[in-house]
Amino acid sequence: MSKRANPANGSAKPAELQHAEDKQKMLLAADTGHFSLIKAMHLADLITELNGFCGVMSIFSSMRYCLGEPSAYGNLYAALAFMPFGLFFDFMDGKVARWRKKSSLMGQELDSLADLISFGVSPAAAAFAIGLRTPVDHLLLSFFVLSGLTRLARFNVTVQALPKDATGKSKYFEGTPIPTTLSIAALMSYWVARGWVLDAVPFGTWMTGTPVEFHPVVGLFVLSGCLMTSKTIHIPKP
Repeated sequence: MSKRANPANGSAKPAELQHAEDKQKMLLAADTGHFSLIKAMHLADLITELNGFCGVMSIFSSMRYCLGEPSAYGNLYAALAFMPFGLFFDFMDGKVARWRKKSSLMGQELDSLADLISFGVSPAAAAFAIGLRTPVDHLLLSFFVLSGLTRLARFNVTVQALPKDATGKSKYFEGTPIPTTLSIAALMSYWVARGWVLDAVPFGTWMTGTPVEFHPVVGLFVLSGCLMTSKTIHIPKP
């Protein structure tokens, strides 16, 4: 989740933060310069890019497993291992932004997009690789990813209105943060370690042989999607 929110509650931004944002906007709006986008990025933004990199590599690893031998789990382990590395970079970008006192709207958007890849699309891709491959599975995994997308968009819109602490950080998350999907990734890692993949996915399939055949474990993704988009669940920030 994005932790690079600016102070709110109607208070003005510190002059240093405002200057950093204005400089970045000027660089991004410049008509000339092939590398103006790179110049506009802060150190925290580059760390956020590493979060997105981990998510993309996780997806590619899931794809490589689908193309290889079903009994060779190396790529599956890699797909699942990249996700916690993404969480590390997600944690560090906010730390670096506050340390350098350089918060930006671009950084907030980058953070949400990287989170969607690392904690939304990549767990769904890993689930597909493990064996959740029926059409209904695909629909429900899509619901999970779109719930994460909606949750992140809501955060970006409402972050300024949420109560803040003395440092300018929001006091709580509305709905479960999208990195909580790593709990499902941890469970999938256990399944891989036990060899419970493809036809051996726990609990098998329901409605087998019908057009609505699905794996009941996909319900974990549906539940996660519902929790992420909940308005009433407030998770205190650490």
